[in-house]
Amino acid sequence: MLKALIVEDEYLAREELTYLIERHSNIQIIATFEDGLEAFKYLQTHKVDIAFLDINVPSIDGMLLARNIHQFSEKPHIVFTTAYKEFAVDAFELEAFDYILKPLNEKRIIGLLAKLEATHQCQVTSPEKVRAKTINLVKDNRIFVTAVDDIYYAMANEKVTNVFTKEGAFIVPFTMSELINRLPENSFFRTHRSYCVNIEKIQEIIPWINCTYQLKVHDIGSEIPVSRSNIKAFRELMKL
Repeated sequence: MLKALIVEDEYLAREELTYLIERHSNIQIIATFEDGLEAFKYLQTHKVDIAFLDINVPSIDGMLLARNIHQFSEKPHIVFTTAYKEFAVDAFELEAFDYILKPLNEKRIIGLLAKLEATHQCQVTSPEKVRAKTINLVKDNRIFVTAVDDIYYAMANEKVTNVFTKEGAFIVPFTMSELINRLPENSFFRTHRSYCVNIEKIQEIIPWINCTYQLKVHDIGSEIPVSRSNIKAFRELMKL
């Protein structure tokens, strides 16, 4: 059973979140705190799977608490529940599982809880190396929890990576290599130093100069290069 901690200084908000978690999941709430520092002290000696954090709490705020939690060798999933939408990008950089704005929406919470429990089940059944089925993408200061299968391709952009889905362009705050390490190995192929593609989204393979290829994917008009250094592996993968 998943164990959770709640850090929320508003009594009614804390009670509402507790009620929703207990009603719509099997997640066990093992501690609640009004104060960020007290929560941090508790986490020094107690392991939790999920930390639900408000941002505006006494002593140390939820964002600073999350930065400290992010340094743990075994990190709990961090879920922000806050009235402040301007911290969404900061939360994303800390690899927050989700960022939920108040007032809490019951359907939104139900969806979040289901994803938390599904992620836990995946880790239990495949403990050797878990690659998440969802990934957090950022656009317009909002975090979108996106199925990795919905990614069409990605393109390196210095220290961040642009990720393209049918819904448009997003970013992730890590390098191409770090992104690929999070994606299913059997579904994504690095065609070029700066590109990777979802194999299942390839629509057309176009012969190009120097015996290379350009790829077109379904629904998106962009062309993705296959470099000469990766051409042999690509041909073997696609049985060309």
